[in-house]
Amino acid sequence: MPNRFRIITLAVAALLGASGLSAPALAAGYPDRPIQMIVPFSAGGGADNAARIIAPVLSQELGGTIVIKNEGGASGVIGEGEAARAPKDGYTLLYDASSFSINPLIYSVPFDPNKDFEPISQTVSVPNVMVVAENSPYHTVGEYIAAAKKAPGKLSFASYGVGSLAQLIGELLKKDAGINILHVPYKGGAPAEVDVIAGRVDTFFANAASSIGAIRAHRLRALAVTSTARMKELPDVPTMEEAAGFKNFNVLQWNGLFAPAGTPPEVLAKLQKAVHATLQNPDVRAKLAKLGLDTVGNTSQQFKVMIKQETQRWASLIKENGIKVR
Repeated sequence: MPNRFRIITLAVAALLGASGLSAPALAAGYPDRPIQMIVPFSAGGGADNAARIIAPVLSQELGGTIVIKNEGGASGVIGEGEAARAPKDGYTLLYDASSFSINPLIYSVPFDPNKDFEPISQTVSVPNVMVVAENSPYHTVGEYIAAAKKAPGKLSFASYGVGSLAQLIGELLKKDAGINILHVPYKGGAPAEVDVIAGRVDTFFANAASSIGAIRAHRLRALAVTSTARMKELPDVPTMEEAAGFKNFNVLQWNGLFAPAGTPPEVLAKLQKAVHATLQNPDVRAKLAKLGLDTVGNTSQQFKVMIKQETQRWASLIKENGIKVR
């Protein structure tokens, strides 16, 4: 008597046979309806800006339509959870950022990032920029640190959520500079930036992709970048090491594309090929570069390794500083 597994296998084979389709044939018809790309942050932030450059060309490469859905909140956890629960058919994708590798260290997330998602490819990387309002009294990192030491707990820094990379960089500044500054979390980079410009919060380690426009328009003043070398788009802005002597500030924000785990391998392969082609598109590369974004386009395995390394890097700082959801 056939066992249960064999019965299920035969039933699936029969269904495919009745339709005349094999798994590769089903993938060949993908996509035959719009794809939803969840960006788990507010519109106008760094990840959203990059996604809106990439999505139209990725749509062309796939021969379908991609619709972006912004689902901000809890440093990306809300949108990530929605993507994890989506059907495993390639019609819901997640365009996430560095918070993906950090959130499980902070939140009790309603998914397992290692088991519920399949990394497709890292798309871009970009430094963060320590910014203040253009009319801020602080013109250098040193001036900000000096003011913070004179008034412990009075100066503030914004982030796009508890446990976000922006908060962790602020915590790194607190540790290296020996200062006490107040963390003010927002639901995304865009509202955080708005309040820095308005002077309601003192500083923000902003994704360069979201802040470079305001810097060029003289609404924000850039004090330093969190990379080992200056950005060619902001050549007059020093690195954190140049500005304050900190050697542990090579912190790059990243974006990448994910699918729910269990998505057919043929669909994943098609997505990976399309992403890589998109990131080689000269127009896409030029638009991303204008925002200070470096294109990556690595393999799924390389992306998995990078995520693991990022998680390990931040785990000790999170534990040491007692960072948690309150």
